[in-house]
This record gives sequence, structure tokens and C-alpha cells, in this order.
Amino acid sequence: MSQITTLRLLINHSPPIFSPLFFKPRNLHLPIRRFSLLTAFSSLPKKKTNFQSSPEKPLKYKSRNKSSLPEQKKGEEGAKMAETESSGFNKRRAMGKDKDDKPKNLQLKVRKLNPVNTICYVQILGTGMDTQDTSPSVLLFFDKQRFIFNAGEGLQRYCTEHRIKLSKIDHIFLSRVCSETAGGLPGLLLTLAGIGEEGICVNMWGPSNLRQLVAAMKAFIPNAAMVHTRSFGPLQDPDKAVSDLSKFSGPILLINDEVVKLSAILLQPNEDKESINNESETTIKPRDLSVVYICDLPEIQGKFDPEKAKALGLRAGPKYRELQQGKSVKSDHRDIMVHPSDVMEPPIPGPIVLLVDCPTASHLQNLLSVDSLNKFYTDFSGNLSENTRAVACVIHLSPSSVASNPAYQNWMKRFGDAQHIMAGHERKNVEIPVLKSSAKIAARLNYLCPRFFPAPGFWSLDTDNILSNSTFSTKDPQTTIAAENLLKFTLRPYANLGLDRSSVPTYTGPAQVLDDLRAEIPEIDNTVQQVRQLWDSPVEVNGEISLENNNSVVEEPWFDELGLPSCLQDITREDMEIVLLGTGSSQPSKYRNVSSIFINLFSKGSLLFDCGEGTLGQLKRRFGIEGADNAVRNLRCIWISHIHADHHTGLARILALRRDLLKGVPHEPLLVVGPGQLMRFLNAYQKLEELDMQFLDCRHTTQASWDAFASSLNSDLGSSSPTNSGSNVDSTLFIKGSPMQSYWKRPSSPVGNADSMERLSHLRKVLQDAGLETLISFPVVHCPQAFGTVLKAGDRINNVGEVIPGWKVVYSGDTRPCQELIEASHGATVLIHEATFEDALMDEAVARNHSTTKEAIEVGEAAGVYRIILTHFSQRYPKIPVFEDAHMHNTCIGFDMMSINMADLPVLPRILPHLRLLFRTEMGVDEADDLLPEAVSAAS
Repeated sequence: MSQITTLRLLINHSPPIFSPLFFKPRNLHLPIRRFSLLTAFSSLPKKKTNFQSSPEKPLKYKSRNKSSLPEQKKGEEGAKMAETESSGFNKRRAMGKDKDDKPKNLQLKVRKLNPVNTICYVQILGTGMDTQDTSPSVLLFFDKQRFIFNAGEGLQRYCTEHRIKLSKIDHIFLSRVCSETAGGLPGLLLTLAGIGEEGICVNMWGPSNLRQLVAAMKAFIPNAAMVHTRSFGPLQDPDKAVSDLSKFSGPILLINDEVVKLSAILLQPNEDKESINNESETTIKPRDLSVVYICDLPEIQGKFDPEKAKALGLRAGPKYRELQQGKSVKSDHRDIMVHPSDVMEPPIPGPIVLLVDCPTASHLQNLLSVDSLNKFYTDFSGNLSENTRAVACVIHLSPSSVASNPAYQNWMKRFGDAQHIMAGHERKNVEIPVLKSSAKIAARLNYLCPRFFPAPGFWSLDTDNILSNSTFSTKDPQTTIAAENLLKFTLRPYANLGLDRSSVPTYTGPAQVLDDLRAEIPEIDNTVQQVRQLWDSPVEVNGEISLENNNSVVEEPWFDELGLPSCLQDITREDMEIVLLGTGSSQPSKYRNVSSIFINLFSKGSLLFDCGEGTLGQLKRRFGIEGADNAVRNLRCIWISHIHADHHTGLARILALRRDLLKGVPHEPLLVVGPGQLMRFLNAYQKLEELDMQFLDCRHTTQASWDAFASSLNSDLGSSSPTNSGSNVDSTLFIKGSPMQSYWKRPSSPVGNADSMERLSHLRKVLQDAGLETLISFPVVHCPQAFGTVLKAGDRINNVGEVIPGWKVVYSGDTRPCQELIEASHGATVLIHEATFEDALMDEAVARNHSTTKEAIEVGEAAGVYRIILTHFSQRYPKIPVFEDAHMHNTCIGFDMMSINMADLPVLPRILPHLRLLFRTEMGVDEADDLLPEAVSAAS
């Protein structure tokens, strides 16, 4: 047998394992040759070899008239590429050894401060304002320094959208340590660590449980990115009650330099005295603490009066400067000392800003009794006493349920004329999308094809009802306003002290977006009509005329010979839809969020495949606030492909919301299936907040593990050894002698592991209740413990009593093409495959263990897949990736918020040419977008 070099060369060798002899589409009764591509790789020479094209003509799929799997000569890798085997994947990266031998020495930025600070303001960064999924952030801006308060999910994407340079951030402060306020922190740290040759890091501040968050993030973030972490407050076990906060009752000084004095006041919930005997409910843990931050700017020096100086006998010159610097000087013409107070006007006290996070009514009781805030209160007449200082602005991060409390509003009045900005979740902000660029794309796609791109949730809301439900109405005093995205409060120059709305974005509704679209593409209306005809027009299928309606599907001429897959016969629109929540890779961009796929089973619940940062926000943009909450309530399982941050850092936020939504309702913990490293992160994170979940290792959901599980259930425990029944849990990817053998422990059997057996049993019941047959994980080639998954629906009975086989969906995760993926995808209804790079970037795809567009399609062709959906595009393709039409006849490009109903699968590839029209001037890299550098490898 000829040696096999790469996936792209396999078809040119004998025997042709990708030919219809072995992979006839959708014929599950034909034998599959159990041949591992990587086993063949193990016998290859280590030196790079240029293999010539085979002279024989490649085999083609006659029935589908598809292109063959062509040969490509492998180019020389760049000098900076990672070590790459001639087998077509990066062995060191797959082993987790691709990082530099010498880790980066991440540096804090050292800036020369500007005490004068000609510009200073606080600004609302409206993350979560339209989706209410996370806490807004607040930017404190100085000429030479930047402070950010709270880093909820979506902060990095938000900053990219609004061109806020993350590299300029010096300090990040958390008002609480939880998924709502810190969900965006992991991605932000990884991005900063990947900037430049050495990377940068920031100072992180928060209450004492910040230490637990850092400990959890060490599972996938370099420790060097978190060494400048400073926590304050009681330092003790997070699971033990806080014994005494009295020594932390006063302000805790954090920063005191020539630019700002910044201190913190800790708030704790007051215990309910009536239930003091119930220790589980009354003990206050470090995780319950929240913070009030006080930002006190230095006083503004009074103006120098040269006339007074002259009258005191001073000549113009260096002494004028010394007086302005606060030094006393001797008069030139009189025998006296001249002091700065003699020639300077009285200084103006520096403005003070408070950031208040009072998360519950129980915390409010503590807030009202904080003595250290007394120096900022006015008397009952609204005047300042001799020892009090005026507050210029109070930004309230407290939720509206607390801020609307009469006691809270009376407390606000004690600050006199201070400007109050209510940054808690206000209903009036829901209608205005914070990410305008992606909202614009969503509106255009919805106009072109509403079947695949439903209207975004925030444009389907009742605007009048939203405005009437706003917590603060026009009858409130002018000093209290609802926060708006990018709203500023100017602190310097002092003459401009006050609100500044110049940066607040104007509302752009769908009507204006469509007007702009028609002006840009005059023929768009004709294209919309053509798209509608894909469903409305009669099409000949197998010699018969079929008319599309809401409950039937139309097959296109390409598949006449094979016909419609039997699993799609008589399928309804209430069976299943695939919602692509994130289709980008590495880090979020303006147009594409990171990986997440929502499997909507409608009345039977839902699943998530991967859960990158911002997944909850994307759910709310797709389904609306209430619709997303219902989707989270009805989640059956979350499956995570691997430990890279762009695939799992939205998990904690989803789990925390589900916990809150189901509080007091009988329910089972949510099953999370993922790689072993993820369990370490989740276990450490649960010291911060309970996530109400059960973890199951992907290795215990492989086909071999399911077989061992079934065997153990059927065996007689008295005569059979359960351990032996699962001893052969291997994949050809990790067999002895293969290049992958030592990458991580080979799949282990769940048999003999009581927790795994119990959770496998739970998973089986969850799947059965959702009408699913199985969920199978299989190893792929990307990094240690990287997996793909197969989701198979159960058979159903049609209205004439015939058995209809269930559909099969395969998700590749991140991977190079490999035999395990091809075999798992055999006969699949849908293959969702990563296509990070365009075909011209093969070397980079190999070095990073990703796939190109063409490779992804070739995998689907080899496996006889009915439909291929490409996703996980490099952010160098911000709107639409580069692809060739010749290879796309059963394939479609994925977009964020794209919803693919199983009943619409036959039409899916035919929408692609129309999508190209929509983006005809934007193929490839959008040079105008100021994209951030690639994050470190842990995030990709």
C-alpha cells in the first residue's frame, strides 16, 4: 500500500479509502474500513518531503457531480511557524507543547503621569445595556491613565466596536466578583498577553474573593497575566462565614498618586435576625461582598495673581513659578516672605465620583449605615456643612429593583446637587443595540432571507411598553438620569464639569438600515424576491412537482439521483433548528462573536455546543430578553469541545443565570460535558458562586465508553468484572505507536467510576426525554483533550406508521482533518465544521491545527454528509470569508444569529450566491477595521 501523506493526497492512493466503495453517502449498511489516518502518519520520515501528484485521475462522486479531493503541493512553512510534522498537523501544538520554552515576561505599562490632566471624565461603557446579560462597565479616563470598573462579558467586543484601545488600560476594578461583573476578564487578559512580543498585563483589584477567580482562571490563562492582582477585605476561606468586617468599615485606600486618590468601601448583606438560627442562610461569605468605589481627584490650583505679587515687591521671573509650585519666596523689594496663599486664588476642591454597587435589598441596609460616607452628605436643607465635601457624580451600578426602593432614593437625595447616573439595567435601553455594526448586518441578512436570519430580538420589542416601564420617569429631578451608552461626565477641564452626550450613539432602526442597503445595492429588492422563490416556486424532485410550504421541504436538482435523506421526510419546523450564536475564532470582533451553537429542540428543550464569551448576550439578541431566559431554563446539556478560552468562557454566566431562574423550582443540575481541564476550572470557580451543574468528561461519552456503559448495565455484577468490560475504550487516534499516543491519557472507561456511571445514566435519560438517541464525543487533532461530537435524534413514526430514522448532526470543534472526524460524520445530515483559514493559508492552518475552507468541505464529501455548515472563521475575515464557488454546492457559510431549521436544509446551499451579493464589496479582510492582535495560543 502506498504511503499516505496528507488528507488531500489520500484519494490519489490505492486503495482509495474515500471512494464510494467505502463511503457511499447515507448507506449505513456498507462496511467502513477502520483505518486511522494518523496511524499511517506514524511511519512517515521526519524530514519534510515534497510529494508529487499521482498520475492517475482522481475518483469523483458521479451521483453528486462534485469536485474530487484535489492534490495540493505543500509549500514551505514560514520561519516563524510552529514545528509541524509532514503529516499535516502540528504535533507540538496537539501535545500542548507549542508554547515558547521561555514564557513571556508580561510587563505592566509604566506611564509618566500628568497631574494637570487637561482631560478627565467618567464614561458609561454600555456592555449588556441592550441585552441585560451583564453589568455595564465604567471608564475613568485621564490623559495618561485608564481605569475600568467591571469587566463583564462582551467588554472586549464592545471596545473593538467603539475603538477603545484595550492596550491603554492600566487598572481594572471589580465591584463584585461574579460572572456578571467579571465574565469578560479571561478573554481580556489573554488578548493583552498576546499584544506585541512581550505582551502586557494590568492591575486587577477586587474584594477578597478575587483570589478564587484568579485560581480558577489558572486552568487556561498564564499565571504571568495575573500576577498583578490585588484583593482587599477579609482574607479567609471563601466557604467560611466572614467573622468580623468592623476593621474594614472605613475606606480602604487603594491608589493615592498625583492623579487620583481611589478608595473602596465594602458592603455586606445584613443578616435576617428572625432566621439567625439557620446558618446556611445567614452566614455571610466573601462572595457576598460588594464595593463602593470613591474616586477623589486632587484639588485644582487657584489662579496666580501677578498684580498681588507685584504689590508684595516681587519681580516677574523664577519666583513666580516657585510660588505656583507651592513654595514660599523672599520679596525682592521688601523684607518679607511671600507665601503661595498671598498671591494665589483659593484652590478649587477636586471633583469626587462615587461608583455604587448595591446588589440586593439586604446590602442596602448596610449601605444606609456606612459612617464613612457621612462626609459627603448635605444637611436636610441641601447645604454642605463645614466638614463635608460635595460629590460631583454618583454612578449607580445597583439593579433597578434596588435603586427604585424608596429608602435607596432617599439616600440618593443626601448627596445634594450631585449628578446621579442610573447604570443598572434600564428597560429603556433594550431597544438600542450596543453593537451597532453586528445589528446592521443582522438587519440586512433578515431582509434578504428572514427564514435563515430571523429579526433580532431587540427590534421585535414593544417600544412604547419598554419606555413606560422605565424605572426613572420624567417626573424625577434633573439630577437623576438613566445611563446611556457612551454617556460622559466631564471632570476636567473644570469649566466643562457636567454631562456630555456628544458620544452617545443615535438610534438607527431597521428602516434606515434598509434604506442605506437599497442605495448601496439597487438590485437588492429583486434578489429578495429570488430568495423567496426558493420556498414558493414549484421544483421538480425525482420527476414530481413539489411546492414548498411551512411543513415541507424542496430538494434541489443537484441531489435528484440520491433524493432527500429519509430523516427529512415529513419533518416539521418544530423538530430542530441550529442557531449559530458565534462563528468567529480566537477573540470577538465587531461582526462575529466567538464559538457557540444553540441546538433548539423547541418543546423538548435545547443544548449548547461550546459556550464562548458573550453566548448569553447572543441568545438575548436572537430571542429577546424573555425568550433567552426561557431557552436557558430549558437547557438539557452543554457540551464543550476543548479548553481554549474562546469556546468556554461564557459557561459560568449561562450556569449562573439558570441557577437564578430556577431558584425555588424543583430541577436537576445541568449536565456539562467537556474535557478534563474544564472540570478543574469549574470546581475552582464554584468557590465563587454555585453553578448548579454536574460535570462529565468527554472521554466518558465516546462510543467505546457508551458501549462499556451498556455492557455493564447488562452484565451480571456478581459474575462479571465491570472494569474489564470497559478495558478496550480506545480510539484509533491514540493507539500504540501513533503520533498521538502520548498527547494525553487515552480514553478511560466510565465503568468503575461511580460518579461517571451515574452521570452517564443521567445524560442518557436527558437525551431520551428530548427525543434524542445519543450524544457521542470523539477525539480530534487540535490540542490536548480536543473533541468533536455527534448528536443523533431518535427514530420517529410518520402518519402512515412508517419508521423514519432520526437526523444526525456532527460538530467538529477545532481540528485538522482527521479520520476520526470523517468516520464520525459518515452519513450525517449536517456537519458543522470549523474553517478558520482560507485555502491560501494552508501553512498557518497546519501550524495552528485548524482547517481551511476546502479541507472542511472535503471532510464532508468524504463522509457523504448531506449539508455542511462552515464556522469558526479567523477574525481577519470580519464579515464574510474567502471561498470558491466550485466547492460550495452542498455547503453554506455560517453567520452569527443564523437559524437553520431542519425543514429548510434542502434550500440552504442555494442562499449562498445571494449572500455574496450582500457582501460583494467586502470579501476578505476589512482593512478599515482596527482589529486587535491575535490572542495567545490558549485562546485559539
